[in-house]
Amino acid sequence: MHGPGPRQLTLALPIEASFAREDVLEDESNAAALAWLDRVTDWPQGRLALWGPPGVGKTHMLHSLAAARGWRVLQGPALRGLPEPGPAVLDDADCVAEERALLHLLNLCAERGDPLLLAGRAPPARWPVALPDLASRLRATHAVEIGRPSEALLAALLAKYFADRQLRVAPEVQAWLLARLPREGGALAEAAARLDRAALAAGGAVTRALAREVLRDFEGFAAAGSAEDSASLPESAATPTLL
Repeated sequence: MHGPGPRQLTLALPIEASFAREDVLEDESNAAALAWLDRVTDWPQGRLALWGPPGVGKTHMLHSLAAARGWRVLQGPALRGLPEPGPAVLDDADCVAEERALLHLLNLCAERGDPLLLAGRAPPARWPVALPDLASRLRATHAVEIGRPSEALLAALLAKYFADRQLRVAPEVQAWLLARLPREGGALAEAAARLDRAALAAGGAVTRALAREVLRDFEGFAAAGSAEDSASLPESAATPTLL
């Protein structure tokens, strides 16, 4: 009698994050910001700040511009000392480790004519800084708000994350997920990654039952949707095509 065959190991290959401009989906919430990113030479004083709550795509936009133009990517919490010259993007600019380092960066870019893109959760004029010179320069920085993504954009993002992983998920399951996941692109991407790994391990499709099991400890899951799986979803919840 032959024993059971060896268990097949499933390797979940990582998906490389894409920061290509065409991978940034346009929406009424980010249209103004995207228009400014396409007009770098029009930035007042060579500076621009994107602001909005977490999860609206600020980091993605910064990285896409930096990748397209060969700019440096800096992180606010790690910004210390004297910065290197050259065009740059600074994420989490409202959380810099040293205010004087940010002041040096603003001054250096202004002196050299290097463009600088900042991102934070509030407009720069409202960042809590102690240095008067820094506060003055931040108030003079043109700021563009990125709003909360629309339902259409969230649905398109979820569909894209599944498509990127070559994971087929029925439109009704995507709509069910969308009604229960946090309203942030990062959360949708993480949910898609978890479901991809689970579907590969199980050797089956992504179903409501699988999603409920895999995402039961996912922060914010089911907060926006009914706990009853039998509840009907409106036709408008169907997954639209990518924008």
